[in-house]
Amino acid sequence: MKVFGTVLIILGVLMMMFRNISFTKEEKVVDLGPLEINKKEKKTIGWPVYAGAIAIVGGLVIVIGENNRKTA
Repeated sequence: MKVFGTVLIILGVLMMMFRNISFTKEEKVVDLGPLEINKKEKKTIGWPVYAGAIAIVGGLVIVIGENNRKTA
């Protein structure tokens, strides 16, 4: 579980640094034998800043909880 908590912390920091991801999706529109028409569309996936903060807090809770369970 400690590894999962650490991954959540790193993911949360990255989510706060990069607030969205942009990529290009290519889609086949027409395919008539040798004739092929493709459409490129730019897509963006965004998330709010508080989502990264929630991931960081969740990761910290998991890591600290794991440490407390081992010492008790």
